[in-house]
Amino acid sequence: MPEKTLDNLFYDTLKDIYYAEKKILKSLPKMARGANSPELKAAFEKHRDETEGQIERLQQVFEIIGKRAMGKTCEAIEGILAEGDEILEEYEGTDALDAGLIAAAQAVEHYEITRYGTLKRWAMLLGFDDAAALLDETLQQESATDESLTALADAAANEKAQGAAAA
Repeated sequence: MPEKTLDNLFYDTLKDIYYAEKKILKSLPKMARGANSPELKAAFEKHRDETEGQIERLQQVFEIIGKRAMGKTCEAIEGILAEGDEILEEYEGTDALDAGLIAAAQAVEHYEITRYGTLKRWAMLLGFDDAAALLDETLQQESATDESLTALADAAANEKAQGAAAA
């Protein structure tokens, strides 16, 4: 059995996040349709567009490292997205739905942030500076999305969900 190196780990993790991004891209329209507030719908639609660009950047990273762009099943994202589907079903029509969708979306963002942060660091160690720059661009975008989701939660969604319970 050949020795596994950081190079192998980088490629495997890149395949993992590539798969995850494609799954996320498919789930964002459903989350947008389910959201109650126009602002949250718009945030999901904006992130869908950003995710398309993130997939393109990942394809560029694969090119930079001389490997074929392909996904590898990511059980973590499958579970996180399944939780989001549960929230859509269980809280449909309630004032708590948007708060739940934001929480589900932030779980996705936090997963992506950890992956992109790690991949960026490994790309730098492996001498893939152009790849590191592309990964950093996505990392910054994911962090900004997380912050905007927090702002939406703080502006109305959490309070609306709480108010429903207090009434």
